[in-house]
Amino acid sequence: SARLPVVYDRRVSGSMLGHLAGAINGRAVARGTSFLKDRMGQQIFAKGIRIVDNPLHKRGLGSRPFDGDGLPTRRYNVIDDGVLTTWLLDLASARQLNLKPTGHGPGGGTSNFYLEKGRLSPDELIADIKSGLYITDMIGFGVNAVTGDYSRGASGFWIENGKKTYPVSGITVAGNLKDMFLNLTPASDLQFKSATNAPTVRIEGMTIASS
Repeated sequence: SARLPVVYDRRVSGSMLGHLAGAINGRAVARGTSFLKDRMGQQIFAKGIRIVDNPLHKRGLGSRPFDGDGLPTRRYNVIDDGVLTTWLLDLASARQLNLKPTGHGPGGGTSNFYLEKGRLSPDELIADIKSGLYITDMIGFGVNAVTGDYSRGASGFWIENGKKTYPVSGITVAGNLKDMFLNLTPASDLQFKSATNAPTVRIEGMTIASS
């Protein structure tokens, strides 16, 4: 095993946003079952990172003027300059936390949820990687929502000297989502194809092992 950079192709990088959405769901926070429950207002991504939930995105697959509780919706920069700014609150979780609902009811689900693109192309993002993994497919769901511990099966391509070389499979990638979020860099290839979208992303210092 080794600690190396891992690059998630944009077809699978949206899974990072799924883990974030689960961790900032108001019900999880109210129950104390989120690894981010004490991180409001803190830096959890690198500076410059913005993650948006925009229910008013034109022709967005998750667009909606009202949530399931009948409350009006609006755009939130959930992560702004790397800082966590809000929970996703329905009426019930807002009451439990003594906060105002955010139009994410019932259940605290996202609408059009996306990571804003970065400056580098995917090729530029991997150009300085001497050895690493480029992931195109993921297997299993080994994520602990309480601690943030992360371990999943993966397949894709091995990176050598800044280039994707030979295909690999039967690989396990592991880390902790707190560290992964802080060490995440987005590429410039964001596309809106579903309700949750992210560009190709690079994450430093993940543990890679054969499964």
